[in-house]
Amino acid sequence: MTDGTGVILRPEHDPTVPPPIADEAEKQRQLVVMQRRATGMLGVAAVLFVVARWLEPRYPWLGYVRAAAEASMVGGVADWFAVTALFRHPLGLKIPHTAIVPARKDRIGRSLGTFVQRNFLAREVVAAKLASARVGARVATWLSDPAHARTMGRQVAASLHGAAQVLRDEDVQDFIERSLVSRAQKVQVAPILGRGVELLTADGRHQELFDDALRLAVRFVGENEGMIRDRIAAEAPWWMPGAVEDRIHEKVVAALERTLVEIAANPNHTVRARFDEAVRRFAEKLRTSPDTIARTEAIKEEVLTHPAVREYAASIWSDVKSKLARYAEEGEGTSTLLAVERGLVSLGNAILGDPELMAKVDGWITDAVLFAVEQYRSEVAQLIETTVAGWDPAATSRRIEIQIGKDLQYIRINGTVVGGLVGLLLYTIQRLL
Repeated sequence: MTDGTGVILRPEHDPTVPPPIADEAEKQRQLVVMQRRATGMLGVAAVLFVVARWLEPRYPWLGYVRAAAEASMVGGVADWFAVTALFRHPLGLKIPHTAIVPARKDRIGRSLGTFVQRNFLAREVVAAKLASARVGARVATWLSDPAHARTMGRQVAASLHGAAQVLRDEDVQDFIERSLVSRAQKVQVAPILGRGVELLTADGRHQELFDDALRLAVRFVGENEGMIRDRIAAEAPWWMPGAVEDRIHEKVVAALERTLVEIAANPNHTVRARFDEAVRRFAEKLRTSPDTIARTEAIKEEVLTHPAVREYAASIWSDVKSKLARYAEEGEGTSTLLAVERGLVSLGNAILGDPELMAKVDGWITDAVLFAVEQYRSEVAQLIETTVAGWDPAATSRRIEIQIGKDLQYIRINGTVVGGLVGLLLYTIQRLL
């Protein structure tokens, strides 16, 4: 099937056909109208030339008309040739340097890709455009609208839920497990624990734990006197009288309670000092002792290889997946959606109310866009080049002509008019000389 001009039309999904032009039929009509006007002016000039040439011997003043019409024809024909040569061979004659667009389509695509890369995707151009666009403020304003926040929350939930349904549970669980285990295996636990113990002992905070332990010990002694008595009886000789055993029990319990109370009441007690020293040595060993570090790493490896770790990884993904499903299925107005909506609105208002935060958001967006531009602008140029190279030459030429041909017809009209004026001027000068 053709379009009436001999150009073969292909389906719009065909990659060898350029994408359709907006209002293509209207632009085609305007092109035809302008072509008729330009050709009509050339025809008028030709008629004037014939008539003036025929009557010039009788009316010499028609020499001016004849000269102007003659020059108009020359200018009109020359510009018709120039405009037509851009898109096809004039009159079907394969004159050199005609049908420029079809013949040099690939070079045009390559030049267009380079032009876009250097002039539109330049870092300075993109950065200036983003700075003037104030993207952060626009995003914050958009988010601060509850309707937009609600829409975004639903879309994000639906997208995440859809992605979760595509992923295989086993793959995600293995990924979570590997991530947890690999990260934990790369970190030495002992120095971190040592640093944690040092932070715990700063300003004597560990003494509060020691006081709690003392109170627990006092209560333990008071609540387990029977067990202490039985232990003393089991360890005492068989011949020891019961009264002596009771006396020993009373002395032991009283001594324990008195010692614990004294330690609790005296912040400078020697037992506290020994406890401080023991904690300090333990923290030091965790940080510096190879044996302690090795034992700690062995315990860590034993924990990481325990089946409970895999069960934990499976439970993480299961919980996330169930929450995404519940979130995606919840209707409008549910508590979860309302919470997300309020959070997004609050985020938008917070950005709008904090110029420093807005500047940071602008910076983050600019950095992300510039990174993408730097990484892929050569691919954009290559995409333009390869896309244009794959287009059919005749169809490409026709589409370009429809797009800009109307304006090019003014070249023909101007050539006809200016040619006539120049011819008239030259004839006048000739007559005066």
